[in-house]
Amino acid sequence: MVSLIAIWFPSLHESAFSFSTMTPSTEIALVTLAPPSIASHLSIAAVERDTGLSKDVLRVWERRYGFPVPERDPNGERLYPLPQVERLRTIKRLMDAGHRPGKLLALSEADLDTLANRQTRPRRGDESGDLLRQILDLVHNHDTSGLRQILSLSLMKDGLQDFVIETVAPLNRAVTEAWMRGDVEVFEERAYTEQVQTVLRAAMLPAVNSMQPPRIVLATLPNEVNALGLLMVEALLAPEGVQCVSLGTQVPIPEIAAAAVAFGADVVALSFSASFSSKQAVASLESLRSVIPDTTAIWVGGELIRRIRRDIPGITPTGTLADMLAALRQWRVERVVS
Repeated sequence: MVSLIAIWFPSLHESAFSFSTMTPSTEIALVTLAPPSIASHLSIAAVERDTGLSKDVLRVWERRYGFPVPERDPNGERLYPLPQVERLRTIKRLMDAGHRPGKLLALSEADLDTLANRQTRPRRGDESGDLLRQILDLVHNHDTSGLRQILSLSLMKDGLQDFVIETVAPLNRAVTEAWMRGDVEVFEERAYTEQVQTVLRAAMLPAVNSMQPPRIVLATLPNEVNALGLLMVEALLAPEGVQCVSLGTQVPIPEIAAAAVAFGADVVALSFSASFSSKQAVASLESLRSVIPDTTAIWVGGELIRRIRRDIPGITPTGTLADMLAALRQWRVERVVS
């Protein structure tokens, strides 16, 4: 008969009992438990990386909507159970598809799953066709070399701009939808994204020595973490000889304004995913417009732009990648005329 159950926490340096007090007849059942943050929970920083939802957004939702409901570690830090993280992933994907967070957070888990399944139901005649199926097969098989090769071949066939518009953009949507259906794991989506970024960066190298105006500073605002969107814009503009300076994601407005002056930017280009708050986007754009020179244009693109119903003075919306090219050509025409 077991007379003592010893629970061992690998992260602790001291046991909760003393072996010196046991008698020779003591029988021990030793149970090893992993710390909850490793076994079944994620920290707030890990949730931010995993879902693309910022720490601030997670805290606001917790206060405003009562979800997520994190637990706390001994130091009072938030720990998110994995089922909640999974629900947050689904909510983020539906937000990227144009749904509002307040309505999504009010849904039951069953209703949320139903909406996600309906949103991602495969469509007959999908434009990605055979290439889509090949890409998803390579993602599923974890064949990163094959994935990079097929992307590179598509790039050589189409040219960089058409590759970004006609291949990468629809593939991003397809991989996202596959993730929402549960056909692609988070790590597989990340591996796909890394290979796309590798191919795009390599393709832009030949254009480095042929720079001409405008000089464009690229960034996203705080709470916007879509780095691939910025790289796609940079790749789209590279064949046009545009000099881009990317500041990366989640850049505060004062830093964007300072960079615009320091780099002598002709244009500041920002990208917004569909999950970004339209009200926050409008306020942020108005704030940015007020602190950078009037001679510096501001172009904004991404899924969110289609939901902003009013014009913002001094802001040029580019709802599609093709619109971004049109804005570039218009800027150059006006520069020649002036």
